[in-house]
Amino acid sequence: MAFSGKYETESQEGYDAFCKLLGIPDDVIEKGRDYKLVTEVVQSGNDFSWTQHYPNNHKVTNKFVIGKECDMETIGGKKFKATVNMDGGKLTTQFPNYSHVTEISGGKLVEISTAGTVVLKRVSKKL
Repeated sequence: MAFSGKYETESQEGYDAFCKLLGIPDDVIEKGRDYKLVTEVVQSGNDFSWTQHYPNNHKVTNKFVIGKECDMETIGGKKFKATVNMDGGKLTTQFPNYSHVTEISGGKLVEISTAGTVVLKRVSKKL
């Protein structure tokens, strides 16, 4: 399927401003700035398992079905309910403090998180 694969961060724009807006401590922002986040996606039709691997062997896995409300978790451990939708090949999700759009473009995983006027754009290459 289109999203299935393992991806590693290649570039990101707006990281510091976005993290500060979400209230992430400066020391955590510093550690994560140059970290090559690995995202593992398993897609079977409309069923997804989405795992992000962070520093210190920390990982967060969210499982969801397109168009159905599910339980999700943020990197900070905050649990919330959300519905992931697909529109024109893009996954859209409303997190508690921001909206998130993900697509495959040129074989790369492109994620755009928007909170007000602050935008984080992360591009990851397929491993």
